[in-house]
Amino acid sequence: MKIASFIAVAATATLMATAATAGTLDDVKAKGFIQCGVTTGLAGFAAPDNAGKWVGFDVDICRAMAAAIFADPEKVKYTPTTAKERFTALQSGEIDVLARNTTWTFSRDVNLGFEFAGVNYYDGQGFMVKKSLGVKSALELSGARVCVQSGTTTELNLADYFTANGMKYDSVVFDSADEVREAYLKDTCDVYTTDQSGLYAQRSVIANPEEHVVLPEVISKEPLGPLVRHGDNQWGDITRWTLNAMINAEEYNITSANVDDLKANSKDPNIQRILGVSGDLGQQMGLSNDWAYNIVKMVGNYGESFARNLGEGTALNIARGLNAQWNKGGILYAPPLR
Repeated sequence: MKIASFIAVAATATLMATAATAGTLDDVKAKGFIQCGVTTGLAGFAAPDNAGKWVGFDVDICRAMAAAIFADPEKVKYTPTTAKERFTALQSGEIDVLARNTTWTFSRDVNLGFEFAGVNYYDGQGFMVKKSLGVKSALELSGARVCVQSGTTTELNLADYFTANGMKYDSVVFDSADEVREAYLKDTCDVYTTDQSGLYAQRSVIANPEEHVVLPEVISKEPLGPLVRHGDNQWGDITRWTLNAMINAEEYNITSANVDDLKANSKDPNIQRILGVSGDLGQQMGLSNDWAYNIVKMVGNYGESFARNLGEGTALNIARGLNAQWNKGGILYAPPLR
């Protein structure tokens, strides 16, 4: 290739890249907040508290993005979405990011034109039944009426599991998780199936949670994470590295309590880069270099968010399990910030 031609191609590629990456960040800065798509209400993950403020593990992703962009985690507005509505809301531009118990699948990533920023919760589909039924295993559920939410991966997983095990069932389908829970409690069905995290969340808001049991079988892989639209690489990078910064911060024991001390005194090059003491990681994304410092200071690291919203001592009381750090017995692992 001639030098002039090479320069022309490179210039064209640069222009195309600039056009592709310009967009959402500029729009978000102009309006002064992130429009975050969340669930209609799932305890521990995303739900209004008694004062009407949205809180939860998924909510913290959007709060962390706001901290990275604005140095203010409160510069977020929330759009509740059902499983059916969520993708249309993102495709149409009604929301800037979807942070809502959504499983990363091939068709959603490729065919629907979305970009998953990573996995913030490794989950799997399970079953909940009333203790009074005396059921100990999902393999005892042949002939059961199963409550399930429409527009989710849950329906296909349910059909696959029962077919593979030669069992029959009747599905009872509803649009929202609240409707599924109420139908289950009214004995419209015998079994409630969804991601296990969702089962623990729903059980936590039932009047007598001890009367309901989550069966041991996990019948699917459900990697949950935030997603954005294809085509805006800069916005995708900000979403992805917000999550990665929270995960890396926990790995390096950077917490909201010690972050100021570490920023001032740590000699660890990894910590210096994460907190913006050295390097220009923030500038590379169009942010200030203290973007990750602001995330940890204002929202906390991954472990702090998990403990606050889902962990032991909360109503959900979920063990870290697969969501523990890779060097602590789990599979949580983030690429390095360098």
